[in-house]
Amino acid sequence: MVVITRVFIHGLDSSSRGTKGSYFRERYPQMIMEDYSGSLEERMEKLNGDLAGKENLILVGSSYGGLMAALFACRHETVVRRLILLAPALGHGDFGARFAQPALIPVVLYHGRFDDVVAAEPTRRIAARLFANLEYHLVEDDHNLHRIFPMLDWKGLLEIDG
Repeated sequence: MVVITRVFIHGLDSSSRGTKGSYFRERYPQMIMEDYSGSLEERMEKLNGDLAGKENLILVGSSYGGLMAALFACRHETVVRRLILLAPALGHGDFGARFAQPALIPVVLYHGRFDDVVAAEPTRRIAARLFANLEYHLVEDDHNLHRIFPMLDWKGLLEIDG
């Protein structure tokens, strides 16, 4: 039996105790949810340590956490089963230029049409270049995706039976 490790990575000014983290903690207590702070490099070092030796990862990343999840997935594609990005900050720095070949892992991306923090169209273009297996959803919501977030098929996205 394959053991799937599910991970939620919060945004820049959030924590694992924010709205999305609380939602996951209540419904999926087995999910890995750590708090990240500092520079992107410091956050990635901690994430790499948290996920060292784990396989069959389903990563859920929100905003800056989406950037972190995408970076991790592109660097460690063989251990990532699926990537779920929520208004990811993919335009941060030169992330899109770091990887020559698109990753083949399944990626589901939700972005709010009214996002005033991370622009949807540039993010879609970067994601389309980075991920060969991208399912992109532009939804009627803002950056936090609070309206659609609880309505998403999390059991299906996280591959949970029942």
